[in-house]
Amino acid sequence: MKALRFVLLGTALAGMVAAAAIADAPMSVTVKMVAENGSGENGTAVLTQEADGVKVDVSLDGAPKDTPQPTHIHVGTCDNLNKAPKYPLTNTVDGKSTTTVSGLKLSDLLAGTFAVNVHKSTTDLGTYVSCGDIKQ
Repeated sequence: MKALRFVLLGTALAGMVAAAAIADAPMSVTVKMVAENGSGENGTAVLTQEADGVKVDVSLDGAPKDTPQPTHIHVGTCDNLNKAPKYPLTNTVDGKSTTTVSGLKLSDLLAGTFAVNVHKSTTDLGTYVSCGDIKQ
């Protein structure tokens, strides 16, 4: 009987620790997007944990009208970016993009080193126009 109490107490404590960890995990993070290559495209990317994945809302001032700009989450930082996209996002058009990356957890992005990156156009992927490091 005494052993059962210890098992129950241990289970209860583990549940409280797990609940505290979930409560401490952010549900939303705002990433400052900084213009690159003289683009003038500054703004934010808001990453929000949802039931089915992470919703990414990009909002840039100074973006060109009607020009689709490929947007991705890359491994690395804006200063040292892996050129291969890790998670593709919806193209940014008129400074706006909204994507939900299914199955992704915000906590995983925050535990690693990732950045949101916007390219100049579908025909000029080599020119980055805005980037923001994902961090808490």
